This record gives sequence, structure tokens and C-alpha cells, in this order.
Amino acid sequence: MSAHAPLDARTLCSHPLGWVATGLGSGLSPRAPGTAGSIAALLPWLLLARLDAPVYLMVVAATFVLGTWASNWVIARTGVHDPGAVVIDEWVGLWIALFLVPAGWPWALLGLVAFRFFDILKPWPIGWLDRRVKGGFGVMVDDVLAGLMALGVVQGVWWLLKAGNG
Repeated sequence: MSAHAPLDARTLCSHPLGWVATGLGSGLSPRAPGTAGSIAALLPWLLLARLDAPVYLMVVAATFVLGTWASNWVIARTGVHDPGAVVIDEWVGLWIALFLVPAGWPWALLGLVAFRFFDILKPWPIGWLDRRVKGGFGVMVDDVLAGLMALGVVQGVWWLLKAGNG
């Protein structure tokens, strides 16, 4: 295999970093891999949400580091700046959006929709980061910012509803 050969699903999934980068294969969806990866990230989040806040943040930070490494691995083999199959960044971004979210599926759904909104539209400064920061860190960091913006939306809505009730 050459240094910049396209990676198929079998090649990606034959290496542990490929599994990490593709969100355990969820990024291999033929349509909307980022959305598929984000939805798949809800499953491990169900376990993550049970953790104390500091442990939750440590898991997210460790996944960011591992995701950066895995993204670099895929980029080095494809020569593609942000391969569509790489969705570990969506996992981290969504987990940030859902940090300390109130209990219940409506809140998780709001976090998912808000995260996908910011990740797809890439308003400033997300788009600026996406264009200027390269490599695995670049793949990951714009989704971190999209997750932070979505977190602000979710927590803001929760605060407004709480303030309106008393």
C-alpha cells in the first residue's frame, strides 16, 4: 500500500487506530457519516453520563488525545485532511455538548441537534479553525468548539426553562 492509498473499510478496521478513528465503524456509513457517528456516540455516552463530572471530563480528554492520534494515522495513509470516515471527533464533540445535561432523552436530542448544527454549518470561529488547523488535532479541535457551542445552547435552554418555572 502506498503512503496515500485510499483506505477501504476492511483496511481501516484491520487496525485498532482505524477502529478508533471511525468510531468503532460508525463513520463507515455510506450516507452522512458524521451524523451516523454522532448517533453512535450516544451509546457510550449512556455509560459516560453515569460518571462523576471530573471522571467524565478525563474520559473526554483521553478520547481527544487518542482521537488525535487515530486521525493522524488515517490522514497519513490517505493524504486527506479530514476523511469523512473519521468520526471520533464527533464522539468527543457530542460528549462535550452533553456534559451535565439534564436527565431525559429530550435533552440528549437537543444536544445532538445543536452539536450537528454547529458542526455542519461551522460558524465562526469553528470554520476558521477547520480551515487553518491541520492534522489530527485540526480534525478534533473544530468539533470540540462545536461541542462547546452546543453545550452553551443546551445549558442556556435548561437555565431559561428553570428560571421560567420559579
